[in-house]
Amino acid sequence: MNAWAVLILAGCCEIGWPLGLKLAQAGSWRVSGTLMAVICMAVSGFLLFLAQKSIPMGTAYAVWTGIGAAGAFISGVLLFGEPLQLMRVAAVALIVTGVIMLKMA
Repeated sequence: MNAWAVLILAGCCEIGWPLGLKLAQAGSWRVSGTLMAVICMAVSGFLLFLAQKSIPMGTAYAVWTGIGAAGAFISGVLLFGEPLQLMRVAAVALIVTGVIMLKMA
């Protein structure tokens, strides 16, 4: 499988663990949310490990965390009604721009 596809999948799994931890704060989701977080952490880390065989570590890590940060922000806004403020959107746009620039470099 293409290392960049693996890295993108790792980043998507990176979104799952903060989402799982947020869900675990609700009493009825405590166990399943925690389990989701732990599984996502493990899968995400393993996929990052695989991607780093072909992609430089600094680039892979920045892309991985960038996808996770932007995805967690979007999930928070869409699923939990977290504030959607111009400064927060601009900050996420800067993260995404940085990830794109690393990919292009």
